This record gives sequence, structure tokens and C-alpha cells, in this order.
Amino acid sequence: MFERFTKDARAVVVGAVEHAERAGAGPVDAEHLLLALLDREAGRASFALAALGLAEHGNAVREALGEARRRAGLSQADAEALAGLGIDVSEIVARVEEVHGVGAMSGDRKDKGARSGRRSFGQGAKEILEKALRIAVARRDRHIGDEHILLALTVRPGVSAEVLADHGVTHESVVRVLYGGGEAKAG
Repeated sequence: MFERFTKDARAVVVGAVEHAERAGAGPVDAEHLLLALLDREAGRASFALAALGLAEHGNAVREALGEARRRAGLSQADAEALAGLGIDVSEIVARVEEVHGVGAMSGDRKDKGARSGRRSFGQGAKEILEKALRIAVARRDRHIGDEHILLALTVRPGVSAEVLADHGVTHESVVRVLYGGGEAKAG
């Protein structure tokens, strides 16, 4: 599958690995792919994110991803659902961090695959990359670009899609910017 990745898509995957390594995280996850997309200044995904105004809100997106990590990867929707059952996730996080330190619930742990010189990809990242392939095939594209990774991030339920949607980046808005139906179109 990776032979079909464009230079920009490969750079996103490499960037995601680097984010996971810097964070001391276990396997690469969907959030690492999003962070790598935010770092890019070239490519169709970067164009779409800039056109949708996310370039100015990159730090807010990074903070929202960090907060979700502190909540053990629970999305805000998950936290609200638990609140409906009388479970206060922020209180649980506060108590755990009081005893074990800030970020104790983040799930960061050494990656077993890192010993072999290769960082493994978690289920979320694998699903994003598989979805990117399906999106490219459905669009009859002969390559998998960073724009396909961005589109996959917007449709897979979870923290990344929720954070993007909170900042106005939805599947529909990205499709509109990339493929027409709006004022801007990526070339």
C-alpha cells in the first residue's frame, strides 16, 4: 500500500512516527497523524486546512488533543456520555494525576516495536491509513495523498474527527475545498 503514497503522504506518516517518539507514546495513533498534518506547510491537505482557517488554530487543536490524551483518549462526546451516567471524567483524571502525576492516564508507554527499530502503528492509525486507501480508490485516484489521510481523519469517529469538527473541519468542508463546490479548490 505504501508504494501508492505520495511524497506528502509519506511525510505525514514519518511525521506521525516522530510525534509518537517525541511524546514517548506507544504505537503511532490517529492523533499523531493529525499532528503531522498540522506540521506540514505543503500539500493538498495543508491547502485545505489553511482554506478552512485551521492554520491560525493549530495550537488550539494541539491543546485539545493533549487534553483528550490526559483523559485516556476519551473524546469529549465520551466524557459527556459518562457525565450523563454520573461519572465525572475530569474528577477522575484529577484524582489519578494527584496520586500518579500529570498525564498518568495518557497511556504513554514504550512501544514494543520500537526495540526492533520500527515503531508500530496502533489500530486507530491503521484504520485511518486503510480508510485513506478506500477514499482514494472510491475517487479513482491512482495515489494516496495527504488529502486522503485528512479525509479519513474526518470520517473515523474519535478524538481527531471531533477536534477537527470543533474547529470547522468536517468531511464535507474538506471535500468542498479540495474538489469544488466552494470558493477555493486545490490544484
